[in-house]
Amino acid sequence: MLVIASLLAGLVFGLGLIVSGMANPAKVMGFLDLAGPWDPSLALVMIGAIAVGAVAFFVARDRTVSFLGAEMKLPSARHIDRRLVMGSLLFGIGWGVAGFCPGPGLVALGMGEAKAAVFVAAMLVGMGVFEWLERRRQAVILRAA
Repeated sequence: MLVIASLLAGLVFGLGLIVSGMANPAKVMGFLDLAGPWDPSLALVMIGAIAVGAVAFFVARDRTVSFLGAEMKLPSARHIDRRLVMGSLLFGIGWGVAGFCPGPGLVALGMGEAKAAVFVAAMLVGMGVFEWLERRRQAVILRAA
């Protein structure tokens, strides 16, 4: 049941990205271009997503398992540190340059967008580099202890 629910949630999410225009880099760039002909329509999509997420986190905050019985793994960190800020900046720069973020990039890849293939390949390389750097950082911490 969990696999079927996950598949359906992913399909609904992907369909929402397509319908809202989030999988269209030109629409995203129009939203991010504040100095040009700004397209504010994606702001409504984001406000809607934040509202749904806020309700979901409110419901989930006191739960240890999901409605389908899976373990809840909510973020525990509550502070803003250098790594969070740098990661956010890198994410924003990548979104502004490519017009994709990970979810819409995967949806656009599924739609056969060539630009999305380049984006997803670069995203996977970036994830690999992060994992490699993180392992090196952890090894240095362990050696120092």
